[in-house]
Amino acid sequence: MKNFGKVDMILDQYLKRHKISRCSLMRKTELQYSQILKYCRNDVQKIDLNILAKLCTVLDCNIEDILKLTKGKIKE
Repeated sequence: MKNFGKVDMILDQYLKRHKISRCSLMRKTELQYSQILKYCRNDVQKIDLNILAKLCTVLDCNIEDILKLTKGKIKE
């Protein structure tokens, strides 16, 4: 059985650490609040790469600052 792990959105943690409000992020990225909320709650099944680029550019951060990879184990 193969378990490749998972990727989690840790945007909310980043915002709290840097004292940035969701509303401020919404205004700067020109995204809808519902989109920001989904990314903050890690409630995204498919990540839009354009939104990811927008978030990283506006926050002046790297992808690994808002995404976390938890590696799985491969059993053969």
